[in-house]
Amino acid sequence: MEHQKLQAVFLAHRDALLRFLNARGAGDNAEDVLQDLWLKLSDVDDSNIVSPLPYLYRAANNAMHDRYRKDERARQRDNEWSDVNRGTGEASDLPPPDRALIANQQLASVEARISKEGPRVFTIFRRFRVDGIGQRKIAEEMGISLSAVEKDLQKAYRALVDWQDREGAE
Repeated sequence: MEHQKLQAVFLAHRDALLRFLNARGAGDNAEDVLQDLWLKLSDVDDSNIVSPLPYLYRAANNAMHDRYRKDERARQRDNEWSDVNRGTGEASDLPPPDRALIANQQLASVEARISKEGPRVFTIFRRFRVDGIGQRKIAEEMGISLSAVEKDLQKAYRALVDWQDREGAE
């Protein structure tokens, strides 16, 4: 029956233990840490524990650190696995080579289709959509009206729709 003394103290101070874990940085894991601690208490012989409350706080702190170390090891293992499977040995934001090749081919196809509308249309489209330059600024740079920029962008967009329709049919 001594075994239940520790569990009774745990239940009486559960909210305080939860606040303690949150204050120590457990965050979203605080409830999980308390659950882990509760499960561990079922195996603890508390007959030699003189001060159960300090024991519980120390055990909660240790459980939080154990969970943090376990999560860090899992993250590191996952990162290492990802690095090895990419074949680079280190993390990369680059797409796999096959996707990069397909994307480059599609980009070349899109550029070729828009270029058919003329070099000015292509330049305006690139300055607006890729470089992020405003239409008014493009008009000033090229010495044309804002209306001409808008019309050329419409031509580029129609060319993109045409390209999409053609690609979707293939």
